[in-house]
Amino acid sequence: MAENIITITEEGYKKLTEELEYLRTTKRNEVRESVKVARSFGDLSENAEYDAARTEQAQVEAQIAELEDKLSRMKVVSENDITTDRVNVGAKVKIHNLNFDDIIEYYLVGSTEADPFQNKISDSSPIGKAIIGAKVGDNVTVRLPKGDIQIVILDISK
Repeated sequence: MAENIITITEEGYKKLTEELEYLRTTKRNEVRESVKVARSFGDLSENAEYDAARTEQAQVEAQIAELEDKLSRMKVVSENDITTDRVNVGAKVKIHNLNFDDIIEYYLVGSTEADPFQNKISDSSPIGKAIIGAKVGDNVTVRLPKGDIQIVILDISK
């Protein structure tokens, strides 16, 4: 089975590597200390604090493993890779939604970075899929579960 490549911006990659470093060092040490303290309470068979600390330790290790896996499959889009002739990951795209006569600017990011509250849309979202590769002036149909919408690409920038 082919590995799933995850596209991500430099900013998103930096955030994930910082999170991984925090988990590997600070959080892992905090949990290790919690296990040590809970172990000192005595009989481990009836020690709820020890069980909770070991559960947290397992969760932290699972988070570390998941981040390491994701990071190993990531393709980082650098600032130099971003062009303004066509829509691509890392670009800011101003669109005109013809159905609602609304103009909005999106920042197209990889799926791990999407945040609709900050207008960061994923390249795997319906709008993201539809506009990838489009040029300024293109009229694009976005297929949504509740029906298609028409948008026009107004501007592409870094």
